Amino acid sequence: MQTAQGPDRSPELDPPTDPVLRPVPAVRTADEDPPPRPGKVPGATPTGFVDDPEKRARLRRMKGVALGFLLGAAVVWIVFLLWENNGGPAFTGYVRAAAEAGMVGGLADWFAVTALFRHPLGIKIPHTALIPRKKDQLGASLSGFVGENFLAPRVVGEKLRAAQISLRLGGWLSSPGNAERVTAELATVVRGAVTVLRDDEIQAVVDQAVTKRVVAQPWGPPLGRLLAGVLADGSHRRLVDLICDRAYDWVRTNHETVMALVSKQAPSWSPRFVDGIIADRLYAEALSFAWAVKSDQEHPLRKAIDRFLVSFAADLQDDPETGERVEAIKQQLLEHPDVQALISRAWATGKAMLLDAAEDPSSQLRLRVTDGIKRFGERLDTEAELRDKIDGWIVDAASYVVGNYSQEISTLISDTVSRWDGWETSRKVELQVGRDLQFIRINGTLVGALAGLVIYSVGELLI
Repeated sequence: MQTAQGPDRSPELDPPTDPVLRPVPAVRTADEDPPPRPGKVPGATPTGFVDDPEKRARLRRMKGVALGFLLGAAVVWIVFLLWENNGGPAFTGYVRAAAEAGMVGGLADWFAVTALFRHPLGIKIPHTALIPRKKDQLGASLSGFVGENFLAPRVVGEKLRAAQISLRLGGWLSSPGNAERVTAELATVVRGAVTVLRDDEIQAVVDQAVTKRVVAQPWGPPLGRLLAGVLADGSHRRLVDLICDRAYDWVRTNHETVMALVSKQAPSWSPRFVDGIIADRLYAEALSFAWAVKSDQEHPLRKAIDRFLVSFAADLQDDPETGERVEAIKQQLLEHPDVQALISRAWATGKAMLLDAAEDPSSQLRLRVTDGIKRFGERLDTEAELRDKIDGWIVDAASYVVGNYSQEISTLISDTVSRWDGWETSRKVELQVGRDLQFIRINGTLVGALAGLVIYSVGELLI
């Protein structure tokens, strides 16, 4: 008799001994499961299966109900068989035949259900104990079935497009509070990542990836191209305007400085009033010249500056001597103690700024990230073209993964199943689905009884 816990077992006692004190091997009962196969770890069962006492009790009750139907059919068969043999009415034969067929159907289905999980009555009948014996084959078959029918690129693509991930994501992100929630989660991830990283290792990466590449890369040609682009756009004229304005303002407000400079450079024998007249004249000419340069966009000095800058941009790109001078300036600049200190503090400074911005909900960084996420959600919610593009990216990425790695993914099933112990897994599976399988036994008893009644009735009619 099987119970919810599996086959009935005797209490574990010390092995008995014979009169010569030799241990007698423990006898395994008829329904007891064989020990685990070599290479399998006892108790290695699916982690999702929980030995739930409530499920075990329900399974036990359902087994009792199914057994009750079978015993009921047996009692009816005995009673009506005796009644029929002792001159009972005609209907006793019909009831006896129905009960007899019900017993046959119940026993057959009991055998079928039991054969899934163990050897019925402990007898090693061929093609029984299917789950313990065929566990690896079932896992491989399930793995292949999943790989062919669920991990096919076409199937995955259709499911992902039908799911409308981008539309749902857009609606969720545009809902109040969700963008802030995403930003908060991102801030938590950033804080965790930055905290875990070691400062010395990151600084070494900065030195290796940034500083050394900056030193190795010539500065002349890139600066020349940049300057040439600025000159072509005319963007430099604003800087020239600023310099001319400041030069005029300086000359206008520094009359005494000009006078003192002229007096200092004048010969000692020159009269002071002559120095004053010359200084006033020079100041007036300088002020007039500064004003002319400031107010006239076509002034020759401005043209000369433009020609110089164009020539300098060309020299930066093509002149080896100019390039060498730029490299020397670059080397001096990078070797300066202040620059070295700035480079060594780059990661620490950036880390502190990043942590401060991530921890402060009102920081500009978090506010801009939140606003960007919200606007992205609104675009997903309203722009069908953007949604189609993102859905296409998702489908392409998933199709690539399942197209190239579906076998590796599906073999997770077979590899995991192969590590389970067969008999323990059988008991766990029975605990999960055994209650529903008892209805097969009940239905077998009832359907068998009806079939027996019909067959007996047809036989009586034919005779």
